[in-house]
Amino acid sequence: MNQQLSRPKIILDTDPGGDDAFAFLWLMSLVKKELAELLAVTSVEGNVNAKLTFTNACKLLQLNNFSDIEVGRGVIKTQKEIDHAAHIHGNDGLGNLAQTLPSPQQSYENARYSDDILIEKLTAFPGEITMIALAPLTNLAAAETKSPGILKQAKEIIIMGGAFNVAGNVTPEAEFNIAYSPEAAEIVFNNSNHLVILPLDVTRSLIFRPEMAQKISEVNPESNITQFILALAQAMTQTSLSHRETQGIEGFLVHDAVTLAYLFYPETLQFCRARVEVEVVGKLTPGKTIFDRRHHAKIEANAWVAQQVNSANLFAAFVEDLKTLVRY
Repeated sequence: MNQQLSRPKIILDTDPGGDDAFAFLWLMSLVKKELAELLAVTSVEGNVNAKLTFTNACKLLQLNNFSDIEVGRGVIKTQKEIDHAAHIHGNDGLGNLAQTLPSPQQSYENARYSDDILIEKLTAFPGEITMIALAPLTNLAAAETKSPGILKQAKEIIIMGGAFNVAGNVTPEAEFNIAYSPEAAEIVFNNSNHLVILPLDVTRSLIFRPEMAQKISEVNPESNITQFILALAQAMTQTSLSHRETQGIEGFLVHDAVTLAYLFYPETLQFCRARVEVEVVGKLTPGKTIFDRRHHAKIEANAWVAQQVNSANLFAAFVEDLKTLVRY
C-alpha cells in the first residue's frame, strides 16, 4: 500500500536536560530522514535555568547542523514550588559537557520569548502543529493566557509528565514537569482536549543502557555526535545510579524519548481516554495528576494517557534512528 503522508509540523518545548537531549537527538534524526518538520524550539526553565536551557537547545541544533531553526527563550516563572534539577543533569544541564559542543549562533538576549513564538506558529498553521512538551508547561500556559484559545489551534499536544499509579520523582505524588508549575499544567489541561500524556507510569521502564550507546558508536566512532552520546550516557548513568532511579540497573531513564515513540512508533504504546486534572492546592499533593477510574459514564475527556509501553521495540527504533544521525 502506497501512502502519501504529510510530514508532521513540530514545535519542541524543552528544557535540556540529559533525557531531553536524547529525545532532541532522536527528533533531529527523524527530521534528517525527512519524516518530520521542526518549525521551532521553545526553551523552558526547568532542569536548569532559562538561559542555560536556551543555550543548550542552540548547541544541540548547532551540533546537528540545524542552526537555522529559531529557539525561543523561556517565560520566567517568578515563584517556584521546586528547585532546578542540576543535581541530576549537571550544572550546565548536559552532564557538564556543554563546553564540548559548538558555540550557539543565537543570542539569548535577542531571542524572542517562547510564548510569542507559540502564538505566531499556531496562528499561522491552525490545526497542523504537533507540540511536543518535554518540560514544565510554563510556555504553553503563558501562550494561552496571552492569547486565549491558542492551544486549541494545535493538532495535538504531547506531554511527558505526570504520575498516576506510581510514585512521583520530586515528591511522593508528583512528577517534575508538572510539579514545577501545577498552575501552568492546570491551564493547559483545562484549555485543550487534544492532549497525549506520557507519565512516569510508562517512562520508568525506559532504561537506556551502555550497550545501546555502544551500538550507536560503532557506526561512526569518530563522529562528534557519537562522542557526545557516549559521554552524556555515561554521565547520566552515574547520577541515575546514585539517585536509585533504575533499581540498580546500569543505565538511565530516557523519559522524554517516549514522546517521539508515540508520534512515530505508536504501536509501542497503549492508551486510555480520560479527563486528566492536576492538584494545585493540596498540602501534600501539589502537582499530582489524577483521572477518574470508576466504572461509570464519563464526559469531557481531554487526553489520551499512556498505560503500557513495549520498551524493547521502542529502543530498537531509538537506537537505529540514532545510528542514522551519526552517519551524516
